[in-house]
Amino acid sequence: MDITPPIASRSSDALPTLAFAVLVLLPFLLLAASGGFPQQHTTRREAAPAPATARPRAVPALPAAGTDTVVLSELDSDDALARNELTAFAAIGPGKPLPFAFRGSAADRLRARDCLALAGMAEAGDDDSGQRAVMQVVLNRVRHPAFAKTVCGAVFEGSQRPTGCQFSFTCDGSLARRYPDAAWNSARARAEAMLNGATEPAVGNATHFHADYVYPWWSDQLDKVARVGPHLFFRWRGFWGSRTALSARYGGGEPDPLQLRETALAVAEANPLPTLLQSGTAVRSITSAAIERPAEAAPASPGAGVHFVLVGSGDSPEALVERARSLCTGEGYCRVQGWSEADAIPARLPLNDEARRTLRFSFVAASAGGAEAVFFDCRTFPAPAIGTCLPAKP
Repeated sequence: MDITPPIASRSSDALPTLAFAVLVLLPFLLLAASGGFPQQHTTRREAAPAPATARPRAVPALPAAGTDTVVLSELDSDDALARNELTAFAAIGPGKPLPFAFRGSAADRLRARDCLALAGMAEAGDDDSGQRAVMQVVLNRVRHPAFAKTVCGAVFEGSQRPTGCQFSFTCDGSLARRYPDAAWNSARARAEAMLNGATEPAVGNATHFHADYVYPWWSDQLDKVARVGPHLFFRWRGFWGSRTALSARYGGGEPDPLQLRETALAVAEANPLPTLLQSGTAVRSITSAAIERPAEAAPASPGAGVHFVLVGSGDSPEALVERARSLCTGEGYCRVQGWSEADAIPARLPLNDEARRTLRFSFVAASAGGAEAVFFDCRTFPAPAIGTCLPAKP
């Protein structure tokens, strides 16, 4: 972001731009100052394999095994990078992965291949080792009692619920993306190899991963065991992270991925997010003490942090400011930022260029650090009676 001071002859015209640029930087500095860094993990040994005659164990309530495990960050990207760097890789290591034993019909094979290829492309782009690492995680999940027992089921798990997807690309709009034939061919070839028993030793028995620039709530509750490209890979601690836990037998019965995709898109369309004036809540809140949450799971008491909201072009600017003030009760730095399209609402800080370009409303509560500041996109809210126009973005 360019924050070069304007020349003196135009300083009065550029004052709102400079003020807004300074305000954009404040959330990262203030939120980072309130957080801490975790201690490095202590080392631990691999859980001993269960006896061959042991009965299957009941799956406990494992961290990040529920229906709402979309990877959302507790910290802005710079702090997340630093915190991830300070967390040591567990001495237990990733473990030796099991070759996948495919048992199913020809139709099952095609469906499993395409779901595996889609997951690889969506999560790792065209990177060879990254795709294979993602595919290994999917196949590990298929054989773990905590997850769905088919490849397509594991990839699309939770996507039939508004906020429950296990892989974020199945509920964040990425399903609408189209991939070139060459990309499909390469990813399908990798998927075929994995279904034929190829493994990715770099990630071993990992069942979770996230990018190194995010820090989800469950990150320090699992063992960090590998890095492949920008992704960090994790396994559960104790027995449920061991190779022995990958005991579920694959038997085919793959659901239709086209139908799964249609259902996921329909769920997203049927569950539009409420605007700030409709609900009085944020779509997502980022604080030093709480993970980002969807509106229906937002904390009952608003407060310090950065709150992302949905606004409408017909909303009253004065009413939006009042609602924003109601989100920023209490002490501490608080900011409310609004977009007019749900798909434009970012998942994390800092805001990228597209998020800044589509920003329609920005409110910073009065605090010890300064006076209240209000900005509107004056193309969406012509001549607002309160606040200042946001700097125009190309």
